Amino acid sequence: MLESHDAPVQLSVDDRVDIPRGIARRTFIKGVIATGSAASSVAYLFRGAGTALAQPASPGAVERLVTLMVNGRKRPVDVLKQETLAMTLRYKLGLTGTKLGCDRAECGNCTVLVDGVPRYACSILTHSVRNAEITTIEGLAKSDGTLHPVQQAFVDALGPQCGFCTPGQIMSTVGFLAENPKPTRAEMAEALSGNLCRCGAYDHYLNAAMLAAQRGV
Repeated sequence: MLESHDAPVQLSVDDRVDIPRGIARRTFIKGVIATGSAASSVAYLFRGAGTALAQPASPGAVERLVTLMVNGRKRPVDVLKQETLAMTLRYKLGLTGTKLGCDRAECGNCTVLVDGVPRYACSILTHSVRNAEITTIEGLAKSDGTLHPVQQAFVDALGPQCGFCTPGQIMSTVGFLAENPKPTRAEMAEALSGNLCRCGAYDHYLNAAMLAAQRGV
């Protein structure tokens, strides 16, 4: 167990992330949902924590060049054999909409689509998905900025609060609605049960997911 002798971080009012005046909450949420970027504003809480691999890299570990298909593009990238997809997406490819929460396949924050199926990116070794189609939150919107129907439903239903778990919630919803476009509320709740929300906004997310289903995806 790691111990720290540093004093706890005290956050003043000025340290908090504020929405600029003149920007509506709905507009702010739209930005969160499109890229997952707002949640990265909490990164200062983890400064100095560094990054992690599935297992610590052994001395002399060598990176290998692999090519991934991410959001419809071929992305060559050097990876270690024990490197997880979550780490590759965030720290090698700059796709920070994929969030790291528990890093042990329990919270769902890192959910991406692998061949259309929701998967926890923190539990997948990068080299194992070289021949798969990977979709992250950044790959849902159209090139002109038009949001995916599920993203738009989350905006309209004001689903997120802090926004940290939002990308994972959306990716799980997209994957499930592709399989079951007309779910019952109970079925939708079960599909989202692997995505934890530290704000407890489960009803908000469920309402947004059901709105997307009602509109058709």
